[in-house]
Amino acid sequence: MFLFQVPPPTRFDLNFSVAGIRVRVHPLFWVIALLLGTGSTNLLLIAIAIFVIFVSILVHELGHAFAFRRFGQDSYIILHMMGGLAVPESSPYGENVRLTPNQNIFISLAGPIAGFLLALVVILLGIGLGGQLVFSVFFRFLPIPAVVLPYEFGMLDRVFALFVFINFFWGLINLLPVFPLDGGNVARYTLIQTDPINGLRNSLWLSVITGAIIAIAGFVLLGSIYMAFLFGYLAFQSYQALQYRF
Repeated sequence: MFLFQVPPPTRFDLNFSVAGIRVRVHPLFWVIALLLGTGSTNLLLIAIAIFVIFVSILVHELGHAFAFRRFGQDSYIILHMMGGLAVPESSPYGENVRLTPNQNIFISLAGPIAGFLLALVVILLGIGLGGQLVFSVFFRFLPIPAVVLPYEFGMLDRVFALFVFINFFWGLINLLPVFPLDGGNVARYTLIQTDPINGLRNSLWLSVITGAIIAIAGFVLLGSIYMAFLFGYLAFQSYQALQYRF
């Protein structure tokens, strides 16, 4: 899928490593992070939002990368305009480790789980520091970035709330059975195991239907053009895959 393919390297890429895992940040990642973080006119809040988005997506992809490593498969991470990818690396002989369906399911779930754990750590830290995090996120939870929380909440509360919002809310969204999200991969490998003949077709139809529903709900209920475009596009791509494969 074009939007989720590995982007070619540029001279503006940021390159570094975490625990021996190579990370490359494409310049368009910062553009999208900036657009998502513009729920405020406060430059400090925008900068914080970009930082939180960066850390959250990196932790998510590290979850995938460490899961790959657990099964003997090296990988590298790319942060790009649509989020991030943990990409398996070929061996010197041009081969990848052959993973079982259950191993692929584990790898797919490892990303969202890493995000949930990060959200939990932030919640506990917020409680320990005596902030209003639990109140602001769970009792006045809004389907918008925490940078636009009411001004009675302090800066630290806003940072914590944004961490929880991104890692919890988008972690759940990423578990929806829509390709190529993690939930879509889980659905694919699960259905293929239960029905080897029709499993792939059924997973694609599930992706089409779920993607269309989320696109409509995102636009109507949340007023999010981004969610409507993203899930509408993913539903269309799954439908195209159905036409091509079957």
